[in-house]
Amino acid sequence: MDPSHPDKLKIGFILARSFTLSAFALFVDTLRLASDELDRSGRVAADWQVLGSTRNLITSSCGVSVAPTSGLIDPGQFHYIVVVGGLLNADEPIDRQTVEYLKRAAAAKVSLIGLCTGSFILAEAGLMKRHQACVSWLHVRIYRERFPDHPARSNRIFNLEGRRGSCAGGSSAADMAASIVRRFISKDAERNALEVLQIDRARPPLHVQPRRPLYEDFRDTRVKAALVNMEQNLDGGLTIEALAAKVGLSRRQLERVFQEKAGMSPAQAYARVRMGHAKLLITQTKAPMIEVALDVGFENASHFTRIFKRIHGQTPSEARAMAELAD
Repeated sequence: MDPSHPDKLKIGFILARSFTLSAFALFVDTLRLASDELDRSGRVAADWQVLGSTRNLITSSCGVSVAPTSGLIDPGQFHYIVVVGGLLNADEPIDRQTVEYLKRAAAAKVSLIGLCTGSFILAEAGLMKRHQACVSWLHVRIYRERFPDHPARSNRIFNLEGRRGSCAGGSSAADMAASIVRRFISKDAERNALEVLQIDRARPPLHVQPRRPLYEDFRDTRVKAALVNMEQNLDGGLTIEALAAKVGLSRRQLERVFQEKAGMSPAQAYARVRMGHAKLLITQTKAPMIEVALDVGFENASHFTRIFKRIHGQTPSEARAMAELAD
C-alpha cells in the first residue's frame, strides 16, 4: 500500500449530473464488502466519500438522488478519485469548481478514474490527452468525434494504467473495483466482496465488452460480414454493390441471402444500422438534428425524419423529447 496512505484504501467519488447509479453502486459496494469481513460493512480496510462542491442532492439518470458526504477536501488524501458519468446530454455534468478540483488532484498526482462516461468529463477538463480511454462500444464513436486527438478503445471492459483509469461502466465497475481491492488490500478481501455480490470471479481488464449489434441476431456468416461492414460505414457511403463485393457475392446473391436469412433486403438492414446510430446521437447528445442526419448520410432532413420514424415508430424530435423527459 502507498506509504502516504498507511491505514486503508481511500477513494473519493465525483458524481456527475444524471450519473449512472448501477456503475456507482457496484463500485462502492465492492469497496464496502472488501473493507470488512462477510457483510459487516465496517470501514476497516477501505474508506470512501462522495465529494461535492455543495451538499445538494445529485440525481442519477434513473431518478434516484445521492447526497455528497464531504466537501471538496484535499485530494491528496485519496488513492483514487472516481468520476461517475452518465447521460451525455446532461448540461454541465459537473460545475466549474469541481473541474478545478480534478485539475488540482491531477497536479497532486492523484490517480483519476472515469467510470461509465466519466472519461468524457476528464477529457473535457483536459486530463486525458495522453491517456487511452476505455469507453463503452455504445459511446466510443461520440468520444472520438468530441476528442479526435485522444486515444480510445472499446474492446476491453476497463483500463487502469499509471495515473488514469477508465471503465466502460455497468457490471464492469465491479471488475475494476475488484482489481483495485486486490492490489491495495488483499485477494481475500476481493474474494469476500465478490462472493457476497454473487459474482463468480472478477473479469480481467482485457475481457471483451459484451454488446449486441444487429449482426449478432444472425448466424449466416455472409450476413454477419455484411452487417459489420455497414457498422463501419455509418455515413451510408457504401453501395450495395460494393458491400456485396466485400463479402464475395454479387448484388443479386447478397439480396437473396438477406431475404432468406434476415427477412429483409441489404438496403433495409443498412437503414436499420444507420438509424440505430442516429437514435443514439439524438437521445444521448445535444447534436443538432441536421448534424445527426448528415452523420448517417442524409442531406435531406425530411427524408431522414421519414426513414427514422419508419424504423423507430417516432420522429427524431419525439425521440429526443422522450429522452429529455426521462432525464
